[in-house]
Amino acid sequence: MKFFNTTETRAALPFDRLIEALKRMFVEGCEVPLRHTHTLTADDGSQGTVLIMPAWRADRYLGIKTINIFPGNAARGLPGLFATYVLYDARTGEPLAQIDGNEITARRTVAASALAASMLARRNSKRLLVVGAGRVAALVPEAFRQVLPIEEVQVWARQPAQAEALVNELRAGGFAASVAADLAEATARADVVSCATLATVPVIEGAWLSPGSHLDLIGSFAPLMREADDACFAGASLFVDTSEALQKSGDLLGPMSRGVFSAQDVCGNLAELCAGAVPGRSADDQRTVFKSVGTALEDLAAAALVFEASA
Repeated sequence: MKFFNTTETRAALPFDRLIEALKRMFVEGCEVPLRHTHTLTADDGSQGTVLIMPAWRADRYLGIKTINIFPGNAARGLPGLFATYVLYDARTGEPLAQIDGNEITARRTVAASALAASMLARRNSKRLLVVGAGRVAALVPEAFRQVLPIEEVQVWARQPAQAEALVNELRAGGFAASVAADLAEATARADVVSCATLATVPVIEGAWLSPGSHLDLIGSFAPLMREADDACFAGASLFVDTSEALQKSGDLLGPMSRGVFSAQDVCGNLAELCAGAVPGRSADDQRTVFKSVGTALEDLAAAALVFEASA
């Protein structure tokens, strides 16, 4: 059994290769049962969420990821998410590798968003707004630059110091980056808006989004979480990573309960986009929204990439 630490996992998952691996897996498919979700309440009243996410291809690999999500960790100076991933031989059950699940989760999450943006954002999209400044948000510009001609990145976060720190990091990586002082103004200027937060109330308003923009919603993976208000979906072409998003995300459950859109109004999922079964963007003034909650399919594709890179 092999062990891959954070550095080794990251090195095996460059975004260009990871995006292509995800696209192949979405086309070829694998077995993905519904994730198990459990809520924990600590003595101080703070809550955490445990996700257990299996996936397999009977002829090759079985993988299981366990994720512990504790939003209150920010006050403790700790990351809000910890994850482990174990890869097995699907034919024998033999453990093959234990891989840094945090790195797999963060990188496959933004890679999936970048994959969607390659089909849903305008091809000439140059201005990217990142809402959030955590582990996942920090990776968005690098991933999106693989599929779009990104020239300018703005960052907004509730804590300006965190936004400033990420901007400095992006500048060191060669991006023309700046802090977005006014979120509404920055949203209106952006070709692509990517939200990666743990928000429970909307941070993006549909009235701010410009015609032809693409809105990428990463953060809301549970019913009580929201990043976008109802107006973000009204008049937009909505795509999801999987149909599970319609059952899990407060960004979708809330507007659907209020009649803003129905499940039948969803234009397609990522597998259908990758296979060419549904069209992506069809006009420059079309406003698109992509909502993801993550899928174990993505984890399996990433884990296989890590394991096979060591062969």
